[in-house]
Amino acid sequence: MSKIYIGTSGYSYKDWEKEFYPVGFKPTGYLNFYSKYFDTVEINSTFYSIPNSFLFLSMEKKTPDKFLFSVKAHKSITHERISDKQVHESILKSIEPLIKAKKMGVILFQFPYSFYCNTDNIDYITSLKENFKEVDIVIEFRNSSWLNNKVLKILRELNIGFCNVDEPKLPHLMPRTALATSNIFYLRFHGRNSSKWWNYSQQFERYDYMYSQDELKEWVPKIIEISKETEKTLIYFNNHYKAKAVKSAEILKKMLLNS
Repeated sequence: MSKIYIGTSGYSYKDWEKEFYPVGFKPTGYLNFYSKYFDTVEINSTFYSIPNSFLFLSMEKKTPDKFLFSVKAHKSITHERISDKQVHESILKSIEPLIKAKKMGVILFQFPYSFYCNTDNIDYITSLKENFKEVDIVIEFRNSSWLNNKVLKILRELNIGFCNVDEPKLPHLMPRTALATSNIFYLRFHGRNSSKWWNYSQQFERYDYMYSQDELKEWVPKIIEISKETEKTLIYFNNHYKAKAVKSAEILKKMLLNS
């Protein structure tokens, strides 16, 4: 049975103060504080800019042994689809301290809803494995056209992970699955805020959602079962508004410990 890691998508949120971090707590101490409660974190800021490797070196030193970081790929790869060798090398150079410290989880490639399943896009997905041989990679599809046997077969053959999601049941969004196409089971909880998924004035509104115990309980047997078939299970909560990700993650952790 694989080790189950549970954490949140990001950790540096000012609105987590009082809800999780002590009031007035310095942001430089967030990660150290966070790592006392969780054994993994998903870094999403890399979607907007690729940091210098010294940033990850500093982050690595603030976390205990066996803590894992998963890192979201830069938007130029997933949203602009620029196959730039220099960008690929910059990402790999950036995460080098995590790889050396054996704290690297995966690189997550989150593609937009407008990224449909077709021959050209399948070829593009395939090329990612060639460019990122040094690390485990996981693909998050936002459009349900990708959920078919042909795509799953290709991912398995290339040992590319499939990102399972818990999100609103809306037309053409990805349904809730418990699939593993590599040695890693990857699951992201985005919340089930259907009314704000497409219609929001600020981005955080989409993820303003608190999971109930019953909703999370549905996942427990699925997670246990799939973890028997994989080497690593990585679970992240992205419903970050007002630390609802932290609260939801704690509920699921307790459920899995007691199961």
